[in-house]
Amino acid sequence: EIMMLSAQTLHVAINRPCDEVYAFLSRPENFPLWAKGLANSLRREGEDWMAETPQGRLRIRFSAPNAFGVLDHWVTLPDGGVVYVPLRALANRQGAEVIFTLFRQPDMDDALFARDVGLVNADLQALKRLLELR
Repeated sequence: EIMMLSAQTLHVAINRPCDEVYAFLSRPENFPLWAKGLANSLRREGEDWMAETPQGRLRIRFSAPNAFGVLDHWVTLPDGGVVYVPLRALANRQGAEVIFTLFRQPDMDDALFARDVGLVNADLQALKRLLELR
């Protein structure tokens, strides 16, 4: 049997052109402006980015810029485990839909996963506010 993680896909509609949303999200240095888990701590180190968090030092690799709205990233945890974070910006007429898939990690109980879902939703709402004010 194939071992899989359960997942929840979260999304937010942003009233800005998709190419603008993608351009903003494709710059890792913009993540701390809306993703609270990375606030004030993201810095470039070679091809990757490093973030200091309460859980320790994280290494983040972002997908290369592309024409398909793919903004995936891979987070290497202090223990060496890697968390895959699929993120997409999709055109929705003149606006954009940002879609974030959160995988429940093997050590997460229901409460911890629900907390993460809440944090990601809050980050997506912060992204919406930030981009719609531009």
